[in-house]
Order: sequence, then C-alpha cells, then structure tokens
Amino acid sequence: MATKQEEFWKRDNFAVITDGTKPALKWAIDELRKRDKNIYVVDLSEKPASGSLTSISDLPDKVENVIIGITTTEPARIIEELAAKGITDFWVHWKTDTCDVEHLTYDPELDIITGRCPMMYLGKSMSIHGFHRIIARSLGKY
Repeated sequence: MATKQEEFWKRDNFAVITDGTKPALKWAIDELRKRDKNIYVVDLSEKPASGSLTSISDLPDKVENVIIGITTTEPARIIEELAAKGITDFWVHWKTDTCDVEHLTYDPELDIITGRCPMMYLGKSMSIHGFHRIIARSLGKY
C-alpha cells in the first residue's frame, strides 16, 4: 500500500516554488523531469533562474501538486493563494514548514505534507537519499 507521500508523485503536473534556499529542490526538479512530469518552477529569489516563472499568478490552471521550499517568505501565504486557484495538494519541504502552515494542515479541503524531504521519495536507491529512506523506514518515519 502506497503512502500519502508516494501517492503525491503519481500525478503529472507539478509546480515547484523556490527562493533558492533549499538546494534539494533542484534535485527534485531534475528527478521529476526524468520521470517526464510537467514542471513549472516559480523562483521567488532576487535572481530567478533562467526559464523560471517569477510570480505565483503565472502558474497555469492545470497544476495538480505543489512543492514549496522557501524560507524568505511565509509558505502558508503561498498555499492560501494557490488554494484560492483550486489547488489542494501541497508538499512543504522539510524544515520550511511554519506554525501557519501547521494550522493549514487542519483544513479538510487541503492535503499538505510537511516534515519530509521530497528526495527521500524521489531519490534512487543507491544514493544518500536512498540511505535516508532506509533509515526513515526502519524508524517508522517514512
């Protein structure tokens, strides 16, 4: 039986919201591209990466899941803005969730994953992420 975290990756259209402070998001983007997923990167940093969107409002309506890894902006405000567009599935990167995000996890209309690194689920078995996955499973934290 797949976990909620594993189910998150089965969809095809993702948005990744970054401000450049979580390097693992680059790996997640690369891994999603390898899996032929449609990815829209919104870079909220002062120097956005080439080819990325620079505003949440630029995201197309077909986005299904959103990965958020930001520390310079309150992630809960991003979730609220995207929820108003009808998006309900979010993954807030490990160590970027806040009290405001935690409050939003109680909203029955939203599905928010917190406290997990996406690469623990996307990484290959023979990598640091695969090793992390083995440890998490053995500790019951997968």
